[in-house]
Amino acid sequence: MRVRKIKAHFKKSDPVIFGVIDKMKITPLELMEKPSGYFKKLCREIISQQLAGKAARAIVGRFNKLFDGGKINPEKVLSISEQTFRDVGMSWAKARYVRDLALKVKEKEVRLSNLHDLENHLVIEELVKVKGIGNWTAEMFLIFTLGREDVFSHGDLGLRKGLQKLYGFKDKPSERQTNKIVEKWGPYKSYGCFALWESVDSND
Repeated sequence: MRVRKIKAHFKKSDPVIFGVIDKMKITPLELMEKPSGYFKKLCREIISQQLAGKAARAIVGRFNKLFDGGKINPEKVLSISEQTFRDVGMSWAKARYVRDLALKVKEKEVRLSNLHDLENHLVIEELVKVKGIGNWTAEMFLIFTLGREDVFSHGDLGLRKGLQKLYGFKDKPSERQTNKIVEKWGPYKSYGCFALWESVDSND
């Protein structure tokens, strides 16, 4: 029922993106992690930034093995040296970022436990306090961890590439051009993102 509602919305609001969404298998978004898993998920997000999937999974796997029973928390992260993180394949910068996340969570400068109760912009404001977490990482956390349905990431090159391809822009669209299209997708912008990523992947 919910999938039909989402597709019907795009059929009415934007026939171009509906042409992609209608052929996709859509799984409605939902809260994917309990608050106790947010810290581990953010470590993984930091480690995976700007890496291909296979390389990211390999480094995340080695990172996880540093922790007994896979229990990753701020105290354990802070007990491990940057050199050890470097030895499992992380860059020096990412080693510092993961430790900064751990320190800020431990000292309650960043509070993760109630993120699922906050509005999108407040989640972003909280997460970007951490070195190495920018809007893009926070937006991916909103979509893939908190299951938010109305998120669009202006900083995602794949989304801009998808817009350029589907809507026939000569160059990657400006933020103004992007907003004109994306605003019609609310309250389901995240599914529009899935369609754009799908369109780019199908062309690769």
